[in-house]
Amino acid sequence: MKLAGTEHVYLDCRHMDKEKFLHHFPNIYEKCGSIGIDVMRQMIPVAPAAHYSCGGIKTDYWARTSILNLYACGECASTGLHGANRLASNSLLEGMVFGHRAYLDTVKKLQEGVKNISRNGDSIVSKVPDWNARGTTEPKEMILITQSLKELQQIMTDYVGIVRNDVRLMRAIKRLDLLFEETEALYKSTRVSPQLCELRNLITVGYLIVKGAQFRKESRGLHYNTDHLNKSELIQNIIL
Repeated sequence: MKLAGTEHVYLDCRHMDKEKFLHHFPNIYEKCGSIGIDVMRQMIPVAPAAHYSCGGIKTDYWARTSILNLYACGECASTGLHGANRLASNSLLEGMVFGHRAYLDTVKKLQEGVKNISRNGDSIVSKVPDWNARGTTEPKEMILITQSLKELQQIMTDYVGIVRNDVRLMRAIKRLDLLFEETEALYKSTRVSPQLCELRNLITVGYLIVKGAQFRKESRGLHYNTDHLNKSELIQNIIL
């Protein structure tokens, strides 16, 4: 797909018995039918789904990261439960166990915080200042946010899949820099919205993934760079 510049390849199931297909793949049959594809007469367009960030955030046994009050669990976390690999089923255990532990630890912190504040006679609400939106305006066009989100998704899909190379990573970082500048300008001039905050966060995550990939001049695990096919003898921590 990368070499040919195509968005998908085709899966041919036309030779299969229809009843057998329906028995094994009822959801696929229903999904294809909903978008006008008859799997018994047409080939199915398929593309790989990408896991961009797997097991990168180091946590303790309570899902706590090195940043105070920031927790991580599931695919993004490196808990040590499953060694160095984050396989397809690992995130179920880690999401359930560490997600629950993050909740328990958060509740404990909140309860301790309420006790400490109550001794001082102040309420939690009084400690939080009102949001100051002075000098900003309502966004005139949501297309500025939604289109940037589409561009970000396309950049990561086209340039930063599991199989990478230096040229595509360089293109990705240049385009992310432009999206960052445009989004920050919008953030400073318009009222904050969940969509805008999500876009900012996704750009940051995308930037960290690309910079981490550029730093690693080797192929290891889910990072496969066709310009650096061999594993490095030295495993380095990435400092961004």
